[in-house]
Amino acid sequence: MGSAPESHPRDHRKLRSRTAGLLGGADSVGLLSMFRGLGLETVSHAPQKGKATSLGIGIFGRGLPTNTVHKDKEEPHLTFPDSSVLAAGDSKLAESSIGWNRTLGRGNSDVSSLPLGRASEGIGRGMCRPPGALSVSNQDPSQLSSPPPLLQSSLNSPECLPCVNIENKEKEIFVKRGSKGKPQTLGLNLIQIQCQNEAVYQYHVTFSPSVECKSMRFAMLKDHQTVTGNVTAFDGSILYLPVKLQQTLELKSQRKTDGAEICIKIQLTKILEPCSDLCIPFYNVVFRRVMKLLDMKLVGRNFYDPTSAMVLQQHRLQIWPGYAASIRRTDGGLFLLADISHKVIRNDSVLDVMHAMYQESKENFKDEFTKLLVGSIVITRYNNRTYRIDDVDWNKTPKDSFTMSDGKEITFLEYYSKNYGIKIKDNDQPLLIHRPSERQNNQGMLLKGEILLLPELSFMTGIPEKMKKDFRAMKDLTQQINLSPKQHHSALRCLLQKISKSETANNEMARWGLCLQMDVHKIEGRVLPMERINLRNTSFTTSPELNWVKEVTRDLSILTVPMHFWALFYPKRAMDQARELVNMLEKIAGPMGMRMSPPAWVELKDDRVETYVRTIQSVLGVEGKIQMVVCIIMGTRDDLYGAIKKLCCVQSPVPSQVINVRTIGQPTRLRSVAQKILLQINCKLGGELWGVDIPLKQLMVIGMDVYHDPSRGMRSVVGFVASINLTLTKWYSRVVFQMPHQEIVDSLKLCLVGSLKKFYEVNHCLPEKIVVYRDGVSDGQLKTVANYEIPQLQKCFEAFENYQPKMVVFVVQKKISTNLYLAATEHFVTPSPGTVVDHTITSCEWVDFYLLAHHVRQGCGIPTHYICVLNTANLSPDHMQRLTFKLCHMYWNWPGTIRVPAPCKYAHKLAFLSGQILHHEPAIQLCENLFFL
Repeated sequence: MGSAPESHPRDHRKLRSRTAGLLGGADSVGLLSMFRGLGLETVSHAPQKGKATSLGIGIFGRGLPTNTVHKDKEEPHLTFPDSSVLAAGDSKLAESSIGWNRTLGRGNSDVSSLPLGRASEGIGRGMCRPPGALSVSNQDPSQLSSPPPLLQSSLNSPECLPCVNIENKEKEIFVKRGSKGKPQTLGLNLIQIQCQNEAVYQYHVTFSPSVECKSMRFAMLKDHQTVTGNVTAFDGSILYLPVKLQQTLELKSQRKTDGAEICIKIQLTKILEPCSDLCIPFYNVVFRRVMKLLDMKLVGRNFYDPTSAMVLQQHRLQIWPGYAASIRRTDGGLFLLADISHKVIRNDSVLDVMHAMYQESKENFKDEFTKLLVGSIVITRYNNRTYRIDDVDWNKTPKDSFTMSDGKEITFLEYYSKNYGIKIKDNDQPLLIHRPSERQNNQGMLLKGEILLLPELSFMTGIPEKMKKDFRAMKDLTQQINLSPKQHHSALRCLLQKISKSETANNEMARWGLCLQMDVHKIEGRVLPMERINLRNTSFTTSPELNWVKEVTRDLSILTVPMHFWALFYPKRAMDQARELVNMLEKIAGPMGMRMSPPAWVELKDDRVETYVRTIQSVLGVEGKIQMVVCIIMGTRDDLYGAIKKLCCVQSPVPSQVINVRTIGQPTRLRSVAQKILLQINCKLGGELWGVDIPLKQLMVIGMDVYHDPSRGMRSVVGFVASINLTLTKWYSRVVFQMPHQEIVDSLKLCLVGSLKKFYEVNHCLPEKIVVYRDGVSDGQLKTVANYEIPQLQKCFEAFENYQPKMVVFVVQKKISTNLYLAATEHFVTPSPGTVVDHTITSCEWVDFYLLAHHVRQGCGIPTHYICVLNTANLSPDHMQRLTFKLCHMYWNWPGTIRVPAPCKYAHKLAFLSGQILHHEPAIQLCENLFFL
């Protein structure tokens, strides 16, 4: 049975925030329910269908064994542990109730072994701590070593009398800060938060006789607001207050169902620091309320201001300005991370789009419209909610009825008129279907069904596909969206001024003792030294813009492969462009050191897919020595491009280059285009373009990235790229296709062992150090990488006798909200490439740093976040940062630096090609060529 969006409990998703991610899965009900005390109704969410939970994701984004997934899901349970556990301070509570691993997450010196090779005194997870700093109580140490089980039934037991503990933070000493480079003052999009309360007080609440119904417990506690105050966060058994009550407090309430007298005992158990990790989730809820008090509208996870919308009338678009904001704790304390966000909404409703399509093509109108709409995101303006469209129901109209949550039948026409005062104009329009993921409500019942939406009230979001291909239109849009550092800073200051001028917003934050600084935070960063680029006969230091296109096109590459046997396929109408291209390639090949013979010219009678495939197959069959297949195609043809790549990468392995006729159609740009094509061809043939100085000897660098194939049941595709020579200029690549929940040991072993054997063939020795850059990992998966993936990588070394190399593993995060500004002038400007930050905004849990490696042409400088989850090589922070920056120079598709290390980018390109286009592993014959560029 379909239902309208507002009639079902499934729509109260306002707390689908980072809070749920912090606590994980269905067990977040405990802490989420405490937010009711802050006046917010919440619903727990089961994991989305077809997706693994954040802690149960392996190296491919899937693949954790069932028992491990179950364990990880059970650990984040916010129940009240036994006092012997609590005696150790907040970090012990975290370990026992939120599942932070002691060996990995804390590095305690009392742990007998460190299975991942972390040094207790090095860069790993080691910690300096005086003896006896673990506990503030006089407990027997043996009791701490094995915490008692957490029994749900004991929560309301009057016999449970926890002792009071003052939070004693164990400060781990990580060596994070490097020294190389030139100091620079930087601004950040973080605003420091001062906690003016002395502490947050945690109480254990018991009801006698026991009250099973949570909502009844909430109501009973609310009756005593004169005692507790109106600022509470309560989950049914644990109560957080910003005020200190007496040690033990007994209150009386009457149960409304049977009139029984209930004794409520409130026992002070813990005094938390105000910036404790346990306080962060409800601080974020407080800040969400602040944003609502400023009349900002919640859309998804971000807040927008529709009243300040910028209208691009010529493109039928409007842009809502807004903010993505969250409170987090870093090495520098408590901060509000605020980023500028924009929501692009089309002025035309889905019904307008439908009418326009009908006028263009009446024959296959329904199929074409459904194809356009499925998968797109729409917004319903009457409640500012977004929905993904899964289908179109052509058999239903607004005159049909649906069942509301109270069981009443009502038509869509009546529903919108009664609830929103909206009169529907088109009574015969079809309905749009959104199928929400299955999840449970508060009573544990599984919610299923469909949400039906009216096209007339739904508006498309995002940039239309046609517009993406329109250069002028995109220029107009990016001018509004890509803010300069100065504009970005002004928008943040505007938000802070709004908060400071709003008495209600200030009061909301003051209730928990939170006070925002009036400007963004400033720190000192460093600009790393410029690197030397090595060609065959010359080397040079890069320019400040970090671009060396002139040098690589006029000087000899490190290694060039002669192109004696190659075939050029082109349709008859592209004959002139084909001849011009070959003439230009022959002209520029000399200065670049490439020897090139004329191609085998193959003219095609038409540009159909079958014509290309059959002709290429026949030429490859006759000419056995073809080194390179070059195809010129007319326009952007995804089907044709895919067919050529499948043939040349899987069925008949040969390096291939597909060229759109438009890119070689402008004579003024032909030279620069031909230079890039020739450099790419050289790479695909096994050539080497340029290198940098690598001081670490016998080093192997590995890049790994994951692509999720939506068309094949979300199976994962892993791109694995490893260096196989000492100068990091030869690469070995493999692809692994992984079904959800499938074990990954064997497939991973195939990649790593294969690359180590190839390294031995080239260098006659195995690498002493292996540095892995792992892309595509969120904060919630870091411990999975460290606990599960790294041991699997290390297990591969057993294939070689007495081989135990040193290993460093970095997680690479690109999708972050942190922005850097250079604060050297009166107004903020974009920082220089090579800017690194390794303190204040870094993680309390890991050794990490932020590096802006690339030259930013427009917008703000968004760095890349590198988190070291293993370091048995004991690399210093300077070594880590310099090596990472060097590798950002090594991506041969661009003569400049890029955002991530080259092996990461290669792995991404390989995984994308295999998952999006080939849907198959590439032929092993191509594994030593960069055929995927």
